[in-house]
Amino acid sequence: MRERRNMTELLVKRFVKGYKNTEDVDVRASYGVLASMVGICCNLLLFTAKILLGISVHSISVMADAFNNLSDAASSIISFVGVKMAQKPADEHHPFGHGRIEYISAFIVAFLVIQVGFSLFKTSIGKIQNPQEMAFSTISVMILVLSIGVKLWMGMFNRSLGKRIHSTVMMATAADSLGDVAATSATTLSLLVFGVAGVNIDGIVGLIVSVAVMIAGVNIAKDTLAPLIGEAIDPKVYKEIKEFVEKYDGIVGTHDLIVHNYGPSRSMASIHAEVPSDVKIEVNHEIVDQIERECFKQLGIFLVIHMDPVETHNERVTAIKDQIAAVLLGLDSRLEFHDLRVVDGNQRINLIFDVVIPRDYNEVMRDTLRNRISEALNKLDSRYDCIITMENSFCAENPESI
Repeated sequence: MRERRNMTELLVKRFVKGYKNTEDVDVRASYGVLASMVGICCNLLLFTAKILLGISVHSISVMADAFNNLSDAASSIISFVGVKMAQKPADEHHPFGHGRIEYISAFIVAFLVIQVGFSLFKTSIGKIQNPQEMAFSTISVMILVLSIGVKLWMGMFNRSLGKRIHSTVMMATAADSLGDVAATSATTLSLLVFGVAGVNIDGIVGLIVSVAVMIAGVNIAKDTLAPLIGEAIDPKVYKEIKEFVEKYDGIVGTHDLIVHNYGPSRSMASIHAEVPSDVKIEVNHEIVDQIERECFKQLGIFLVIHMDPVETHNERVTAIKDQIAAVLLGLDSRLEFHDLRVVDGNQRINLIFDVVIPRDYNEVMRDTLRNRISEALNKLDSRYDCIITMENSFCAENPESI
């Protein structure tokens, strides 16, 4: 374990200038180039060794494993090109840069992995129907065991780098390498079974390897399509931005945070910040401008803040807020509310506010909840007339789904 870490640190310090500044776009690109070059070199070496071994022992599972490594090398080449293209700065047609190219290149990689797996699947079916003679040698097993060790190191290497720069592409590559460990282990098992018992399970193992390759490809596609389609906000990022804004004097609270991802370390966000209504708008505006500037410097996020003036010294409004909070807690502890406005009339008091509800609420449940809130508040004061807007949070409710 220590040797693996030392090797990773040695490569990072040697080839990544300013490696500690992982939020910098150029540093991230250097990490990506390093991972790609290591992947290309290791996978080409493994392909060459395994294809020669597979031909010599007449093993389809070994050759299947070899072509899996070749597809991994091609994947690393595409990743390299994608990282370099994603590094391009913003221009008049792409004001937020080209960072999403990294996701697109990873999706192409996923497609190639699935295609290789499918081809191996068809070949393995043929070998099951028409098995061929195999040859066993100790050197064959030794080469495959060495391959398992290399792939295990590559998986840990990519995972380490992926965690450093928060790269879903590298984490997916790490998962693919660990999947290769399982596939090569199965191939080694088929040779050992043939050498010990003389039973040829090569086609069956090749079939298992091909399925494992396709599953790895599908998983990579899922990981890379998610940010392209649009993901819910990671709860950690949601909390980080929310706490960053609310730490400033003059900010009462925040809500309606939305984050748009334009590639790794390229994000734009908007948030509603509640400010005291009795403070001059110029003062609040100056605070908001300061937060936006410092958010970009410290978090690397282009933040746009919408100001919501709220009552902070009106005891009556504060009491109504407490009433609404108590009612929501009694109905569902997951409910939140914001943007309360109290409008007095001759015969009634309009309470206008938004309620944030879980995504498992359907339309019928929404209407029922709205009526129950109105009825509960009306019992507290018959003059209350509620105008409630139901909305969902843009934050992921289940962190494990990210």
